[in-house]
Amino acid sequence: MRAFVRNRAVRRVAGVIGTLFGVAVFVFVMLRAIPGNQITAGLGTEAAALTPAQQAALERYYGLDQPLFTQFFSWLGNMFTGNLGYSARSQQSVLDLTLQSLPVTFELAVLSIVLALLIGVPLGMLSASRTNSPRDALGQVVSLAGLSIPAFLLATTLLSVFAASFGFNPNGQGFATLFQDPLLNLRQMLLPALVLGFGIAAPILRTTRTAVLEVRSNDFVRTARAKGVPERRLQVRHVLGNALVPIVTMTGLQFGYLLGGAVVVEQIFSVPGIGRQVLLGIQQKEYAVVQSTVLVIALAFVVVNLLTDALYRIIDPRVRAS
Repeated sequence: MRAFVRNRAVRRVAGVIGTLFGVAVFVFVMLRAIPGNQITAGLGTEAAALTPAQQAALERYYGLDQPLFTQFFSWLGNMFTGNLGYSARSQQSVLDLTLQSLPVTFELAVLSIVLALLIGVPLGMLSASRTNSPRDALGQVVSLAGLSIPAFLLATTLLSVFAASFGFNPNGQGFATLFQDPLLNLRQMLLPALVLGFGIAAPILRTTRTAVLEVRSNDFVRTARAKGVPERRLQVRHVLGNALVPIVTMTGLQFGYLLGGAVVVEQIFSVPGIGRQVLLGIQQKEYAVVQSTVLVIALAFVVVNLLTDALYRIIDPRVRAS
């Protein structure tokens, strides 16, 4: 029994279940703590004119007349059968909404991560190549700007400048998926991916700089340089190759964050992603939409972390042996 508990896979599965259950409890309680409900959100000021019988009938229809304990486990039980609930606003099931919005956010996250890596890793290596130099100062400035500039400010600025100066606002044409119109889709994803990628590039840049400086101080780097290994090969294969674990870890964390944290950018650029779905659900007090979508985001975040863990175990045999 003790060996079973100590098994890494078992502990990981137990951790995943505990995390998802904690997220489910948290979002369920927080939604009920917000003033109002689906009835007041749908009817507005007209809800005050409802008779007690009408109020009771609507509460029965939405399941609000049941105890919170019953509501919670009823929703959780339905989740296991694939019933994520129903959205009265869009007249669709939450499962259908999620299947439409999750690929959009996933595509946005992938493009953002690619841009962040293209910015962060080269600048991090350049910054680490000569500390306390102008190139190091450039890296620090870019990193500080990425951490300091709010995403909503950068997004609105870019959207305003490109629309006013270049007439570039493909997001106003109605969203096109990658399969419907690949060219229009990439144009619509360009600015939001750039905004998110610039913000994510900052921690990747700092992580790369720190990891590269640490690896360069090791004896095997000096030995390889003394043996005449070309500098480019030394930097890419020996230095960057051994600095990948913290970079991959940071990238995985940022990718998981993007799956649920891109709500502001999605709203500004009218990208119908899963973050925007949660925002609209909160505005309409649609409990099923928010609860189920947040749980799906949490599950995606956990899966990304597990894949990241598996990836850096492949990259670094020392981690695999631990």
